[in-house]
Amino acid sequence: MKQQKVWFVTGTSKGFGLIIVKQLLAQGTPVAATTRNIDELVKEVGEDENFLPLKVDLTSEQSVEEALAATVKKFGRVDVIVNNAGYGLVGGLEELSDAEGRKNFDVNVFGLLNVIRKALPHLRAQRSGHIINFSSIGGTVGSFPGFGIYCATKFAVNGLTEALATEVAPFGIHATIVAPGYFRTNFLASDSLVTPKNVIEAYSNVRASQEEHQQSLAGNQPGDPEKGAAAVIKITEVENPPLYLFLGEDAYDLATKKLDSLKSEIATWKELTVSTGIEA
Repeated sequence: MKQQKVWFVTGTSKGFGLIIVKQLLAQGTPVAATTRNIDELVKEVGEDENFLPLKVDLTSEQSVEEALAATVKKFGRVDVIVNNAGYGLVGGLEELSDAEGRKNFDVNVFGLLNVIRKALPHLRAQRSGHIINFSSIGGTVGSFPGFGIYCATKFAVNGLTEALATEVAPFGIHATIVAPGYFRTNFLASDSLVTPKNVIEAYSNVRASQEEHQQSLAGNQPGDPEKGAAAVIKITEVENPPLYLFLGEDAYDLATKKLDSLKSEIATWKELTVSTGIEA
């Protein structure tokens, strides 16, 4: 009989995290769900023998370690790790303070790393598992005015996940980057998208980008989060899951456009690029 996989999902009070948890439970799949507000999560999900809600501070290694230990204690193992927790930050690089930028990295990158470090001993011991790190199309394309820090956190997630995939492959563990485009979650709402405390009005392009995301795009995103969540679950059922899973036609178009542009620029500057070698 095939071993039933146990999931550990972060950032589950809303958005993709909550939807993934609900879809898994509907399938009878055991899932541990982390959040900062456990009462809100339990109210959303309800009671289920396969559901383990956990209040976790992802910036605390001890809190993360205790959550994973509780998961293994209840379900006997852990198989799929979904690093979904994170938040958006919009503001020009000159506008955002050191503290504002570092906080975004603390949650989006270092919180994710805490989960990876504490999950891997369990996955290595059973020589199987799948780590899914939520990034963004903003981890491949950074040309969004006002999203420099946020994109930097997602570029970091992409880079460390590429390295992770090679490091853990000998243990039978997979790693996948999930890069959504615009999905109709509350990501662009005020409680998920942080703005700078000190605004510099001279950055009209940043203000225009901020207004577009908060006013025009919010509630009008083309992606269906239910379908996106189902796609994430689907890749855990295949023998060779992708390293990159872009979600949404907009993400596909932006990623391919970036690759075409990069390929063209590399070719244009090839002569100068290759001229820097030491001559024999």
